[in-house]
Amino acid sequence: MILDLLRVSYRVVVSGHDEDLHDGDPVRTAETNARGKAEAVRVRVDLADGELVLGVDTVVVLEGRVLGKAAHEDEARAYLSALAGRRHEVCSGLHLCDDRGSFTGHAVTGVTFRPLAPADIDRYLGSGEWRERAGAYAIQGIGSALVASIDGDYFNVVGLPVPLLLDALASFGVPTFGWLRASP
Repeated sequence: MILDLLRVSYRVVVSGHDEDLHDGDPVRTAETNARGKAEAVRVRVDLADGELVLGVDTVVVLEGRVLGKAAHEDEARAYLSALAGRRHEVCSGLHLCDDRGSFTGHAVTGVTFRPLAPADIDRYLGSGEWRERAGAYAIQGIGSALVASIDGDYFNVVGLPVPLLLDALASFGVPTFGWLRASP
């Protein structure tokens, strides 16, 4: 997990927020879902002093159309076929909050897929990695072989825009590297 790489202390609390809500605008969708996730946790969990709640939502956007998590393999095949050999955007909304305030923002990264033959797509689908992934792929795994190039924050494509997280933490007075926990 990216927070582990950054050595940020955290606990996972499932929000229960329905992240499959799309209103047609990818940025607004990602930010609204991120806010919904974080605020759902904030209102029901007792926060320790200095503890913040982070919600993130990532969507894949091809020509203005949001590609969420594929419901089944045929939909995943359609997503990957549409993305093959083309550029798309990955948009993540981020919401950081506590009982005193909040920060909401988004990041967009361009991703260009390699041309893919139907057999390539079938083999990737056979890996199962597409499940529960926006756009039906995971750049941090086998799906890295689908990608020709990216333009922007790699970690945004993975699911957490690190530069935006740093801005959000700074807005709460947490300096860069101020979150570092001791090495395991």
